[in-house]
Amino acid sequence: MEQDSLTLHGDGISATVVGQGAELVSLRDAEGTELLWQAGPAWRRHSPVLFPIVGRLKGDQLRYRGQNYPMTQHGFARDRRFDWTEQGPSSCTLVLTDDAETRIHYPFAFRLAISYSLASRRLGVTFEVTNTGHEMLPASIGAHPAFNWPLLPELPKEAYRLTFADNEPAPIRRLKDGLVLPTPQPTPVEGKTLALSERLFDDDAVILDRPTSTSVRYAAGRGPAIEMSWQGFNELGIWSKPGGAPFLCIEPWHGIASPIDFDGDFADKPGVMLIEPGAKRMLSYRIGIGQEP
Repeated sequence: MEQDSLTLHGDGISATVVGQGAELVSLRDAEGTELLWQAGPAWRRHSPVLFPIVGRLKGDQLRYRGQNYPMTQHGFARDRRFDWTEQGPSSCTLVLTDDAETRIHYPFAFRLAISYSLASRRLGVTFEVTNTGHEMLPASIGAHPAFNWPLLPELPKEAYRLTFADNEPAPIRRLKDGLVLPTPQPTPVEGKTLALSERLFDDDAVILDRPTSTSVRYAAGRGPAIEMSWQGFNELGIWSKPGGAPFLCIEPWHGIASPIDFDGDFADKPGVMLIEPGAKRMLSYRIGIGQEP
């Protein structure tokens, strides 16, 4: 039977990946401290891959050339078993391709390859979306890693903050019933800093639909620190479960939930990539592990 999980080892870091959803399920530092949320009752996932949509579609229907296809929130990749194409001591690659089941929901030919690689105190993740068909491939993709919040159990949640590489003055977007509200809202980011609290997520995710930064640091005054950086993604979601949960998701996206008033073709939806036949799109993010003094 094909191995369903693989633990990668690097200098000062280890990571475990499973074939189901090609999901990262563990991320530990040199001391063995688990940094990734362990899929408790509040939310049963760790770091799902969002494909071929990010967020929800209106009516949970993908509309394409006059046809409707059922598509649940964040797409189907997170619930599909990927094939391992590489398994090494510090890297691996998993692949999902279209089949009869995916075409019920998404009438396109595709190949999605996800690679994980460890370097010194850093995990690199690459998404490669290839159009293996003969027509334009509309797709979105996103990462959804959930980190423990707090990272040190003895610290209060309010000790943590997100510090962006650049000032983030642009308005944010919010959701209602999973769809994007038409009116942007003032950002809760002050300069480069977003103070974290449970109340921040009373209205669901905080969405930066045009972030200036391509990296952010998640840390308190002491203990582990996480630096996330990304390439090829246009949006950033920040989420924890409304009402309070012991995790914080930092989510680079290429795509966004449907606007409440959008009734058009999926290929015209805001945030969708359009990939030519035979072409591919590569996007990547990194999780660096540090330590606050």
